[in-house]
Amino acid sequence: MNSGPRTALGVDFGSESARAVLVDVATGRELGSAVAAFAHGVIEDRLPESGTPLPQDWALQDPDDYVASMSAAVREVLRTSGVDAASVVGMGIAFTACTMLPTTADGTPLCRMPDLRTEPHAWVKLWKHHAAQPEADRINTLAAARGEPWLARYGGRTSSEWFLAKSLQILDEAPAIYAAADRLIEAADWIVWQLTGVETRNSCTAGYKAQWSRRDGFPDPAFLGALDSRFADLVATRMSTHVQPLGERAGEITAEAARWSGLRPGTPVAIANVDAHVSVPAVGVTTPGQLVAVMGTSTCHLALTTDERIVPGASGVVEDGIIPGLFGHEAGQAAVGDLFGWWARTLAGGDGGDQGGLHAQLEADASRLRPGQSGLVALDWWNGNRSVLVDADLTGVLLGATLATRPADIYRALLEATVYGTRVIIDTLEDSGVPVEGIIACGGLPFQNRLLMRLTADITGRTVRVSASRQAPALGAAMFGAVAAGAAAGGYDTITDAAAHMAHLGPDVYMPSTGDRGAWDEGYALYRELHDSMAAQGSVMRRLRALQGRSRMATEGAI
Repeated sequence: MNSGPRTALGVDFGSESARAVLVDVATGRELGSAVAAFAHGVIEDRLPESGTPLPQDWALQDPDDYVASMSAAVREVLRTSGVDAASVVGMGIAFTACTMLPTTADGTPLCRMPDLRTEPHAWVKLWKHHAAQPEADRINTLAAARGEPWLARYGGRTSSEWFLAKSLQILDEAPAIYAAADRLIEAADWIVWQLTGVETRNSCTAGYKAQWSRRDGFPDPAFLGALDSRFADLVATRMSTHVQPLGERAGEITAEAARWSGLRPGTPVAIANVDAHVSVPAVGVTTPGQLVAVMGTSTCHLALTTDERIVPGASGVVEDGIIPGLFGHEAGQAAVGDLFGWWARTLAGGDGGDQGGLHAQLEADASRLRPGQSGLVALDWWNGNRSVLVDADLTGVLLGATLATRPADIYRALLEATVYGTRVIIDTLEDSGVPVEGIIACGGLPFQNRLLMRLTADITGRTVRVSASRQAPALGAAMFGAVAAGAAAGGYDTITDAAAHMAHLGPDVYMPSTGDRGAWDEGYALYRELHDSMAAQGSVMRRLRALQGRSRMATEGAI
């Protein structure tokens, strides 16, 4: 009989890898972690094996990578920690979203089928697949024209990253794939299906990524049918009207999943969750007042209220979407770590090599600059704008460069633009009645870039505290795993109880300085002016994007 601590396991699926964290249920102490990269990573140019080329703005993945990487990470964390799998009282899953795929009725991914493997729409569409923007535009136009009541909960616009747009793109461009798909499902729910043998749908991804609400359900068939008559039965035939709340048990590890995962059959598995949203209780936030910034390749901003507040341009407000009994608000920035990484790779002359030293040097040089000293202002839209403009077609801007501009000046401008974008989000939340008294940061960036944290405090004028855990999504998933087990089995009955024992903040605290407040306000005003002018219809940015699209079409037509 195992005499060690009771543990919970969390597996966080990011854009490039799966990370497993094993946690002491009583204290939240992390006993071990392991990461396993996806063999195919992000598929952006060509499909594996066949070499089928992909158009612009595509981002796919191979679902078999999820199973292989989770198996490797879970087995490694059990091995290196020396913890017996019998001590695991429950496990949870956190996943990037919206990441979705078409499957057969038994959960077999269509891309696994030999006759469909060369079809791009048969593969997983990763969250940053932006090629469904035309479909998102159609959804937004129709929803506004019909006065759909759910549209306001998503800031007045849905995103190309979300479930309905991606599903409609499959129907538009590959109707045979759509017809072959018995299910269209979030990867978070799909991996839980592989573990338990039970198909479930979680309320977090359904609410934030597929316009579901506890009161109204999904958008009605009349609206979906007005987009395309073949789309009317999307929910009834390819999804599910039964959406389960966070903290419930999805099922237990099957004998088959135990063989490939190394876990014990019968281990409880929680309903799946989104990697960012599950981080909120992982940093101890279970009441309104704090903005949780989950900072990695992108940033997700999350806040709680006791009642529903409509926030223009936000990514959604969902009742019980993060913490039961509260409304969870989401906003975000689509390029953060990715943006800084792009600049480092550009300086390094390519994608290869270790750029850690280059990042450190850029940060050190940029930290010596005062507000406005670079003479630059940037827009942080290298991967489109998620909030508050909700437009994947928007692109980055760097204004003010001269022959005297240095790499560190540009790096500093990109950092400042990122925080100015965060301030736009905070201002919009507060103007809509969502309180933001302070910021709690988690994810990888708060531990890697102290200058970014200091700028966040100074530019927003709010104290920034940092999570104790470097693996907040995986920790949060483990906490929900403990809730799935329940107190009687060694876990907890509510996520609030789990957070009280398992969530901790670290020692890093960044207080806003007051000396440069005027300069930061002036810089923010310049950012807002550029922000609003470039977002306008007919702006130089939009005309340039249109010219690029025509040029690409002409080039492809000539080949």
